[in-house]
Formats: sequence, C-alpha cells, structure tokens
Amino acid sequence: MAVTNIGAAAWGEDIAASYHWLDERGNAIVWDGVRTSLPGPVAPGQQVELEIVVRAPMPPGSYGFALDLVAEHRAWFAELGHEETPRDTVDVRPRIDAAALNDAATVYAPATTPEWENGVLVLHAEGYAVVAGAVSAPRRLRKQLAPWAPGPGRVPGFAHALLCPSVLHGIELERLPDLDGLAAFNPPADEPWVYDASLVLAV
Repeated sequence: MAVTNIGAAAWGEDIAASYHWLDERGNAIVWDGVRTSLPGPVAPGQQVELEIVVRAPMPPGSYGFALDLVAEHRAWFAELGHEETPRDTVDVRPRIDAAALNDAATVYAPATTPEWENGVLVLHAEGYAVVAGAVSAPRRLRKQLAPWAPGPGRVPGFAHALLCPSVLHGIELERLPDLDGLAAFNPPADEPWVYDASLVLAV
C-alpha cells in the first residue's frame, strides 16, 4: 500500500495505518484494526510503501473493508475529511478447513468426546486460535475447580487459566503449573481465544 502525506505537517510516530471492518450497511463491526507503524517520519509530499497487517473479523462472512490512517488518541484521518479511504468487499473464509480436530490443533485434554471435539472445531473455524471449556470434576475437586464449572456458554474476558485447551498448530501459549494434573495455560495476548462453559470435559 502506498501512502502519501499531502498535508503541511510531517507525520511522526503517533501516525499509523489501520483499517475498519464493516457490515453490509457500512456500520463498523471492528473499528480499531491492528496498527501498522510507519517506517519513520513522513515529510509533506513524501510517499512510503507499507505492508499492512490485517486480522480478519469473526465469524466468516462477507464484510466491508476500509483502510485508514490514525493519529493515536486524536482521530482517524477519514473523520477529519481527508481523501476517502480505500474500501472493498472481502469474503472472509473459515480460519481452518479440517474434518478432524487433531488435524488442525493440539489438544491438551486427557480425554475428549466427539461432541466436545465438534464444538471446538466449529469455534476454531469461526476464528479462535485457542478454545477452552468447562471441567466436570469429581466431588473431591469441585471446590478447587469451581471457576471451571459447566455453564451456559461463552464467558468474555474469562479471568482464570485455560484448562485442557485446544490450540491451533503454530500458536504458542505460556504454560502454567498443572492444576490437579490438568494442563493449564495463560490466554494468548495476540490471538483471539474463547472460554465456553458449555464445552464440558469430564476429568
């Protein structure tokens, strides 16, 4: 992507390239896309080439895509009346195309069921790099494992370690000490992940 500074002031390190994902009516689905830094200060009239880093929205589908520049903590260039940002329609495909979970991910669960594996596979295809769920524990462990008790569905911002997760190949997680023999990990900081309490493993 070529970017030209047509203004009167130089762009500094507070300027970055980014993007918005939009629905069919032009409403933002994802407003704050991943930032791509400029290679350095850009003087008035100077043009620079950028390779934009993009993360696809979830779930798969057809989305509007709008490139933009942002002055961090101030404004997006399109909001300031600058030249219309480039837009296009993008068909986002599933993140994986696998018939079996083991073909796409490493599973840290001691045992799984076909129902659990199918549910996890759907979430990976939706775009999640890491999927973890609830634990159905024996009576002696229920108090200690209470935060991972089965529940109705996804828990945004789950505050505990992920136990026995499924992790797409190529994704690295920070391993924590096992919890009663169950593999425990910190959620990734730079990949989408989900904790779904309706996905239940019996241990």
